[in-house]
Amino acid sequence: MDQASNQTYTFGLPAFATSTRESQRLRLATLVRLRWLSVAGQLAACVFVAWGLWWPYPVWLCLGLIALSAALNVWLGVTYPKSRRLSPAASAAVLAFDILQPAGLLFLTGGVENPFAVFLVVPVVIASATQPPLSAAVLALLAVVATTFLAFVHLPVPWSEHETMVLPIPYVGGLWFAVATTIVFAAIYVYRVAAESRTLADALGATELVLQREQHLSALDGLAAAAAHELGTPLATIDLVAKEMRRSLPADSPHADDVELLVAQSERCRSILRRLASLSSSSEEHLGQMSLMQLLEEVASPHRDFGVSVVVEVAERDGPEPTLRRNAGVLYGLGNIVENAVDFAGGEVRVRAGWTTTTVSVTVLDDGPGFVPEVLQRIGDPYMSERDAPHRKAGGGLGLGLFIAKTLLERSGAQIDIRNRGPREPTTGAVVRLVWTREAFASRRPSIHE
Repeated sequence: MDQASNQTYTFGLPAFATSTRESQRLRLATLVRLRWLSVAGQLAACVFVAWGLWWPYPVWLCLGLIALSAALNVWLGVTYPKSRRLSPAASAAVLAFDILQPAGLLFLTGGVENPFAVFLVVPVVIASATQPPLSAAVLALLAVVATTFLAFVHLPVPWSEHETMVLPIPYVGGLWFAVATTIVFAAIYVYRVAAESRTLADALGATELVLQREQHLSALDGLAAAAAHELGTPLATIDLVAKEMRRSLPADSPHADDVELLVAQSERCRSILRRLASLSSSSEEHLGQMSLMQLLEEVASPHRDFGVSVVVEVAERDGPEPTLRRNAGVLYGLGNIVENAVDFAGGEVRVRAGWTTTTVSVTVLDDGPGFVPEVLQRIGDPYMSERDAPHRKAGGGLGLGLFIAKTLLERSGAQIDIRNRGPREPTTGAVVRLVWTREAFASRRPSIHE
């Protein structure tokens, strides 16, 4: 892939990723609404147990803790605008309160023996989905410490005053273990899922930026033709007035040379506009449609000056050679795959084309070491780390670039198979095979959001 194309996603992504991270910060209004729901649930439970079941427990202390949570909600709503997005530190502080306040209620109502002890998991899940790893880990540790404390130190579970409920110590230990492991498992699980979702969103955003750039470049000929059409009329008027001035001036006039220059430059401008106006029709005729071999030659040519032989050949012919409308996504995707093959190749890359009456195929083969098993299992994942691709050369791409290529090619209708050469083949190396139906190959699918 050419340098300009690489710069598209290298330079375009950070701004996109920054805006994405900003959008993932907790919005104050959302957090306040959820906390009001928690306050309502806590209040309903306390009132029902105290005056519905008439079970004795420190109801007024519990109501005081609930009032404290309500007061914090009111203060947040009055002090800050509802659209405010909390910083990681502020979010961590609010979520820490949402762990400590229920822990206080549980201390007054039976500790981990209270069935509502499971709600200590909720703030940890929210933190794992929205906060940096360190904040999520600290909040998970706080929840586990609170659970451990409540397993040993707590007031009795609210119960009928005429009966006594004493749970066996092993059963209480099981409750503690269940809540603690749920906290840890939920934190890790939700964090991994949310991190992968964020990574995928960032990569898809970078893919869209790349495709938009290619589309803007391909649209320049139409814009030039439109500009030529709009400028043609005023320029014709200027040319006509300049020629009239030339005829009306005497030969020895001091302004004669200036008028001659004005006429000459207006003629030059008209010549330029005529060439611009012809871009639309010429581009449609010569560049709008391209054959499969023209496509592959255009993709391969930028990579032939790096000490690696890039050979384009035909492996199968059945029927007329397929053609397609110039497709920025296909050009970018194939170019990225060929670039990766050149980065890994020992000395040669072969791009094999084949077509039948129903299908079109392109196979890219290199004579390098091939993919290591760990990489082969994750081909197409965005932002693979150096640990995931330890043998790649400097400049070779197995992360975002290949993800973009795979996404764009799949959007064009291609089925992609990536593997290593078999043990019976004459050389080692990687094989990337793409297959389209003829109808899909000839169509144009410019957007990943269609």
